[in-house]
Amino acid sequence: MEKEIEAKKTLLENSVSKIAELQTRPYISVSEAEMLFGISKNTIHRLIKNKKIPSINLGERLTRVSKVDIEKMFTTVEIPDKSKEKPEKPNFEVGNCYTISEISSKFHADPGTVTNLIKRNKIPTKKVGSFVYVPKNLIDKIFAGK
Repeated sequence: MEKEIEAKKTLLENSVSKIAELQTRPYISVSEAEMLFGISKNTIHRLIKNKKIPSINLGERLTRVSKVDIEKMFTTVEIPDKSKEKPEKPNFEVGNCYTISEISSKFHADPGTVTNLIKRNKIPTKKVGSFVYVPKNLIDKIFAGK
């Protein structure tokens, strides 16, 4: 048990020094790029073939790639925080809603098509008696885009 722990510790120390060495070199091997950036060898070779990253071939199995160019290609992309955006609350007040039949007559669409469009776009509806009401602003946005 102690031998395994000691072996893991030695391996970790060697890996740390290897990664530190890789950070200082401008050109690295394909397998080092695979380890450092977590991308497959096939992807690296495809990028080389498509001339997306420059490479130097020093002989058989001695291809070197520019570490700086790979870093530029795989920079982090910030994803906007959607939790701050609040969706519009539907307004079901009288005068701010259409019925399905009003939508179909105004936009010359079949009532079944209108119903499918409402479901597909996840538009909130409100059923009062036998009528289904849909907010005008959301319907107008959809039909304005078509």
